[in-house]
Order: sequence, then C-alpha cells, then structure tokens
Amino acid sequence: MSVQPTEATPPSPTPSLPLRLLRSPLGRIVGFFITMIALRFIAGRVYHGLGLPRSDLSFDQVTPLIEALRLAPVVLAYWLLVRTIENRRVDELAARKAVPHLLLGIAGGAVVFSLVVGSLWALGAYVVDSVNRDVHWLGPILVMGVGAGVGEEIISRGVIFRIVEEGLGTWAALLLSAAVFGGLHIWNPNATAWSALAIALEAGLLFGLLYHVTRSLWVCMGAHAAWNVAQGPFYGIPVSGFEQRGLLASHMQGPDWLTGGAFGAEASVVALGLCSVATAACLAIAVRRGSLLAPSWRRKRVAVA
Repeated sequence: MSVQPTEATPPSPTPSLPLRLLRSPLGRIVGFFITMIALRFIAGRVYHGLGLPRSDLSFDQVTPLIEALRLAPVVLAYWLLVRTIENRRVDELAARKAVPHLLLGIAGGAVVFSLVVGSLWALGAYVVDSVNRDVHWLGPILVMGVGAGVGEEIISRGVIFRIVEEGLGTWAALLLSAAVFGGLHIWNPNATAWSALAIALEAGLLFGLLYHVTRSLWVCMGAHAAWNVAQGPFYGIPVSGFEQRGLLASHMQGPDWLTGGAFGAEASVVALGLCSVATAACLAIAVRRGSLLAPSWRRKRVAVA
C-alpha cells in the first residue's frame, strides 16, 4: 500500500527585532508606562476641555467623572498592552470573575483591617470618641477605594509583578513589586522610611502573593479598596498618611511603633504582624500547588533536559 506524501507545515516567520524587544518583559513594562503617559496627556486635555477644577482637590470634591478621567489612562494602557502586545485575552480582569472575585477581595480586606483595629483597641491604642453622622462617603470611596484599588493594583500587580515574574521568577517579582509599592508611598504626608518599609512588607508582599494564587486582579482590587475604605471613611484612621474624617471619630494613643503615628495604622507593628500571617497563608498555598516560578532561564534548562 502506497503512502501519500504529506505537505510539511511551513515554519512561522520570526518576529522582527523591534517586535521581539517590545514583547520582552522590559519592553512591555516600558511600553505600558509610555502608553499610560500619552493617554494621561489626552485625558488631561479632555479634563480641561470640560472645565473641571484644576487645583488640588480634597477627597470630598472628587466626582465619578473626575475619578474616571484619572483612571482611564491606566485601564486603557493595560488593555492595549494585553490585547495588542501580548495578544491574549485579559483573563485576570475577565467580566465573569468581576462580582465574585470583587466580593471575595472586599470581604478579605475589610476583615483583615478590622482585625488590625480590633487588636489596637484591645491594646488600648485605638479609642473611639464619638460617631460622625454627616460623613461624606462618595469622594473618599472614589479616591481611596476605586482609584487606589484599580490604579495601583494594575500597575503594581498587573504590570510589574506579573511581567517580572515571567522573566525573573516569583521571588524576584515579589521583592521588586513590593519595593516599588512601598517606595511610591514614601512621598505621602507624614511618611517615613519605616512606613514605606511597612507598606512594602505588609501590602506589597501580601497583594503580590494574593495575585499569584488567584491570578485575578479583581481580588486584589477589592482587598485594596476595602482596606482603605475601612481604614479611613469607617474607622477614621489616616490612610497612608492622609488624615480622614470617618464614621467613627477616633484617635490613637501610645508609642508610634504600636499606633503607626501620624502615618496611620499601616505603620503599626500590629498591621505588619497580621498581614504577615495572611502573606504566609498565601505562600503556603503557592508552595503546596508548586506554582512558584523559577527564573525563565532556569525553566528553559529544565525543559531542555
């Protein structure tokens, strides 16, 4: 019986050098930030064209339109990065995951920060003076909840952690993204070297591992937003150095290492300790799954072997 010859599949063309550089981990990170800056310029022109206030606004003055214009460049730049350069679906922000993953993150963030406050209260450091019944909720939730949750998580976890993990592995991605996240908070009011380090260790590592085990930005966004909203608009504690007028009129008493000082409870050893427990739990899940990635060159050597 004769065998009919089969036609060989032609090899796929090798991408050009500029395209290979753009698709490299460093190229994608640089490309994202260049795109975001360009889109921010366009959003700024739209902002001024609409006659929106140009001076620095307090949290209470921020409207949904203002916050949308602030977030649009980050969200659109990330969508363009994933869809055009990486040429894939944005699975980490899939619409079907939005509601359940957001709710999971919101519940987790609110519970963890409530444990921080409960511990400080039990130690006599957190004192409630009265209840503010005329709190303005919308602006603070937009800025500290939606704005910080969406914008900071896309940049820190969606771009820096995710892409660095592909190239340098999980451990390097955790350390680098946490360092960047903590460093960005050094410019906040009342910030110190300790507060930046505390933010890096308690939030940078925790949210990085939370993304690693869930592969969902929705969970990270929900947890980040709930942490901030519980801290400021509800418990009345400064959020990363920014003074707040919350539902509970409160004050701290005790040494700065316990209360966090003027920066807020995020610089407290209590917050650092409790978040470290949550971080260890996420790490245990990753180790049990065997999902921690080695650097790309080590993975290639194993694949060849």
